[in-house]
Amino acid sequence: MELFYASSGQIDRAAGRIRLDGDEFHHLSRVLRKKKGERIRVTDGCGLHLDVCITDVGKSALEGEITAMRQVPAPSSAVTVAISLLKAPQRFELFLEKATELGVSAVIPMITARTVAQPPGERIAKRLVRWRSIMLSAARQSGRYYLPVIGEPLAFRNAVALQGYDCRLIPYELSERSSGGVAVTGGKTLFLIGGEGGFTPEEVRLAREAGFTEISFGLSILRAETAGIFAVSLVRARLLEQDVGEWL
Repeated sequence: MELFYASSGQIDRAAGRIRLDGDEFHHLSRVLRKKKGERIRVTDGCGLHLDVCITDVGKSALEGEITAMRQVPAPSSAVTVAISLLKAPQRFELFLEKATELGVSAVIPMITARTVAQPPGERIAKRLVRWRSIMLSAARQSGRYYLPVIGEPLAFRNAVALQGYDCRLIPYELSERSSGGVAVTGGKTLFLIGGEGGFTPEEVRLAREAGFTEISFGLSILRAETAGIFAVSLVRARLLEQDVGEWL
């Protein structure tokens, strides 16, 4: 059964009712043709699981009765990817879609020394709306109860200063250290992914000094979006190997 998303303001726990409008309503009513009496699954994107029976499908909103409610535990492992903005927007959007499907917890758009695309603030606001829509669609498709977070772009110096992670990694094409022995599960991991042309030697030096571990993703040079997808896949694969029941 497909999973749908509602904001906290659309969920009335006390009354046991829910009201969906906007894109979710359009998908339910126009695409899936859901009718009164049918059952759906809904989440608030923060782990809440709701079983809902549709009671009314109007012209602009759908209403339903909450028949069951529970909280889904958050995964013990979380992966954040700080990735350079890319010259081709569709490549960055591909990363967002696939990383969301694979279980990324947060994405930090980043501006590095070699970042070509640096849109002004007014365009960033519009792009954030689109990026969140892409991630929501991917989360719906993959049935995720926790929506990944994406915020405004950070300068590289601010990204390397981020704290609160158990493991901070910078994949670098000149590194000779394999990612095989790096612990990326059971805590919070942050990856830094460069854009076209990769990181400069100065940026790698700054990351090392800030406490990041330099690793290699292999001998072949990966595009930025591929490296970002690989980073999240690496964590997912380790979780599957450990059979911990997360992101399955």
